[in-house]
Amino acid sequence: MSSSRRRRFAAEALGTAFLLLAIVGSGIVAAADGDGSRALFEHAAVVGVALTALIASLGPVSGAHFNPVVTLVDAAFGGIDRRDVVPYLTSQVAGALAGTGLANVLFSEPAFAIATKRRAGVPFATSEVVATLGLVLVIFALVRAGTPSRIPASVGAYIAGAIYFTSSTSLANPAVTLARSLTDTWTGIAPIDVPAFLIAQLAGGALAYALVRWLFHPTPEIAAAVVVPHDPDGPAT
Repeated sequence: MSSSRRRRFAAEALGTAFLLLAIVGSGIVAAADGDGSRALFEHAAVVGVALTALIASLGPVSGAHFNPVVTLVDAAFGGIDRRDVVPYLTSQVAGALAGTGLANVLFSEPAFAIATKRRAGVPFATSEVVATLGLVLVIFALVRAGTPSRIPASVGAYIAGAIYFTSSTSLANPAVTLARSLTDTWTGIAPIDVPAFLIAQLAGGALAYALVRWLFHPTPEIAAAVVVPHDPDGPAT
C-alpha cells in the first residue's frame, strides 16, 4: 500500500474517531446532569465564540496563539523565530493570570484564590491529550492545507465542542491550566492536578506535530506554520 493511500485511510479513521467522540461524549454529558449539562453547554458556546473573535482580530498582529503548546509546535515547524518562544510563553501566562484575576474581581470574588475543584484521574489526563491533539491538528492541518483564513472559526468551533465532549472540559492549554488553578470557582482546577494536565497537553501537542508532518507530507509551498498570517511589525495603518 502506498504511503499516500495510508495517509488517506488514516485521515478517515481519525476524523471518524473524533466525530464519534463528539457524538458519544456529548451524549454522556447531556444525560448525566441536566442542569450541569446546560451550564457546560452555555460555557462552551461563550468560550468558542469569544475565541473565534480574538483569533480573527489579533491574528494579524501575533498569530493569535494564546497557548504555549501552539507556540511550541509553531516554532518546531519554523513558523516563528525560536528566539520569540520564551517571550510568547511569558506573555501568554501573564495574560492568563491577568484575565483570571480580572474575571474574579468582576464577579466579586478574590482576585486570586487557590482552586479546590479536583480534576484527577486517568480519564481527565487522557482527555487533555486528546483535546490538545485535536486542537493542534485543526490549526496546523488548515495551515498546511493553505487555508489559514478558516482557522478562527474552526478553532472556536472545535474548542466549543471539546469543552462539552471531553471529561476534562478541554483546558488544552498550559497557560489556561495554570491560571485556572487560581480561581476557586466552577472553572478552577486544584493545583495538585495541574502537573498531570500540563504533561498531557504537551504530549497531545507532540502527537499532533508528528501526525501533521505525516498526514501532510509532502507539504505544499505555503507559509510554514503560523496560526494566522501576521505582520511582525504590527497591522498596517
